Amino acid sequence: MTQSSNRILDEIARLATDAAGAAQGVRREVETVVRGQIERLLKEMDVATREELEVLRDMVVATREENERLEARLNALEARPASPSAKAKPAP
Repeated sequence: MTQSSNRILDEIARLATDAAGAAQGVRREVETVVRGQIERLLKEMDVATREELEVLRDMVVATREENERLEARLNALEARPASPSAKAKPAP
């Protein structure tokens, strides 16, 4: 009896292993299909890619730095006293 119950348990274990393998295959297939559908939807929605966002972020940082530099230059120019020739208005 022990030998036949061992065979039955071995068969059940083999079936369970096969079922687990099949389930993993189905899972991978579903993931592939879902990933494809999501990518298609994102393309249709015209969503920006990570690379595009990184380029945009770099442009914003560069623009902010340029604005800060120009603001400092403007403040320095406004802080300088006016030259005498700039004060004199030409006669009409």
